[in-house]
Amino acid sequence: MNNSTLNFSASETSTNSTDLSIGLMESLEICVFSIYLLFGLPTNSYVIWLIVTGTSGVALEFLNLNLSVCEIGNCVNCLISILSIWFLSILPFNYFLIGLVATGRPLFQCLMCVERYLAVVHPVTFLKYKPLRYRVICCAVAWMITFGSCFCCMFTMGSYLIVHIWLTLMQSLFVFSIQLFCLVDVLRALKQSGPGEKKRVKEENHMKRRAFYLILVTTVSMVIIYVPFSISGIYTVLIKEFLWACWIPSMICYVLAGFVQPILYLHRTGKLF
Repeated sequence: MNNSTLNFSASETSTNSTDLSIGLMESLEICVFSIYLLFGLPTNSYVIWLIVTGTSGVALEFLNLNLSVCEIGNCVNCLISILSIWFLSILPFNYFLIGLVATGRPLFQCLMCVERYLAVVHPVTFLKYKPLRYRVICCAVAWMITFGSCFCCMFTMGSYLIVHIWLTLMQSLFVFSIQLFCLVDVLRALKQSGPGEKKRVKEENHMKRRAFYLILVTTVSMVIIYVPFSISGIYTVLIKEFLWACWIPSMICYVLAGFVQPILYLHRTGKLF
C-alpha cells in the first residue's frame, strides 16, 4: 500500500506536499516494509520447514502451513511495494498481491480458530473431519476465494478504491464475527467443568485454555490490522486526498501483526529463542 494506491482525478491527487515530506514518507514506507521482508520471510520459511520436517506430520499443521505460505506472499508484496515507488509498471502486480493481505491472512486465521473451536466444543465433529483431506478441501476453497480477491483488488484498487475499501470492511466484519463467536463459545466451555476424574478434567481444561488463547490472540491481531486500515481507507475516500499521516499507523500495524502467528508456532514448538 503506497502513495500510488489512490487514483483520484488530477485535481484530487495534486497534494500540496513538499518534495521533502514525500521523500520522508517514502523512506518510512521502505523502512517498514524492509523490516517485514527481512524478518518475516526467513521466519515464515523456517515455520514451513519445521512443519514439513516435523515429527507431528503435515496434517495437524496444514492450516498453519498455508498461512505461512500466504505470509511469504505478503513479504513478496512488501518487496513489490518498495519497487513500485520507482517502477510504476509493476503496480498491477502490487494490487494483485494486496488480496493476500485483505483476504488470505484473515481467512486462514479464521479457519484455524474454527478448527480449535470444533476441537474444544464439538470434539466428535472434529474427530470426524480430522483427516487431511478435509483440511485440503477447506484450504483449496480458501485459496480460490483469496485469488478471487487478488483479481478483484487488481481491478478495483486503481479506479474503484471505494468499492475495494467497503468490500474489505464487510469481509473483515464477517470473519471477525466468526472468530468472536468461537472465542465466546470456547470461553463458555472453559468455565464448565466436565465429568470424570480430576486428571482428565485438568487435561481438558488445559486444551480449552490453549484453544482460547490461540483464538484470542488471532482475533486481537486481526483487530489491530483491520480497524486502523478501515478507518484510514474510509477517511481517505471521504476527503478524496491521500494523506500519508493517516496511513502510517495502518502500515505499522499490518507489519507487526504479521509476526504473531509464526512467533506463536515457534513458541509452541519450543523453537523460539
